[in-house]
Amino acid sequence: MPAPRILVIPGSLRTGSHNAKLAAVAAYEFAQAGVDVTRVSLADFPLPIYDGDLQAKSGVPKHAVNLKRMIGAHQGVLIVTPEYNASVPPLLKNAIDWVSRVQDPHEARGEVFRNRVFALAGASQSRLGASRALQALRLILTSCHANVIAGQLALAFADQAYDDMDRLKSQADIDALKELVRQLIDVSQRMM
Repeated sequence: MPAPRILVIPGSLRTGSHNAKLAAVAAYEFAQAGVDVTRVSLADFPLPIYDGDLQAKSGVPKHAVNLKRMIGAHQGVLIVTPEYNASVPPLLKNAIDWVSRVQDPHEARGEVFRNRVFALAGASQSRLGASRALQALRLILTSCHANVIAGQLALAFADQAYDDMDRLKSQADIDALKELVRQLIDVSQRMM
């Protein structure tokens, strides 16, 4: 069975972001597992705040179309989100809102969410490890009819989780990430 293509999207642009570090560690694990992995930055897809009037006047921005096509070129997607006020950051929510509006010819709106598998991870300095943001993100994606795997990684105390090479220190965290990677690969392969 061919290996799926996996896309890793960190939901933070902040310098030194714990979630960008986690996305990099995850991308490395996918590469070690022998899959074709791509890690992107939402900075490469700048989007205005979603506004239905703006969409009606100007259409969907080209960066939303490009992000939708990037997602569509992969069978599996890992989104790594920080937690802002017990939810997902506006940057990530806005990107999802815009991508959900992209409709290429001969497809239903939001089809890109239905035809691939999503996995969720998040890092936070709190003991909850972005678990509330993961819950909110799961709700957002499932409302877009996305197939979101049950497993997820909520990395707690992220300010202490990495060594000086930005690798995870705890074997339990390493094992949890490897399990999430394995699950996303397995489910993505079954859907190919």
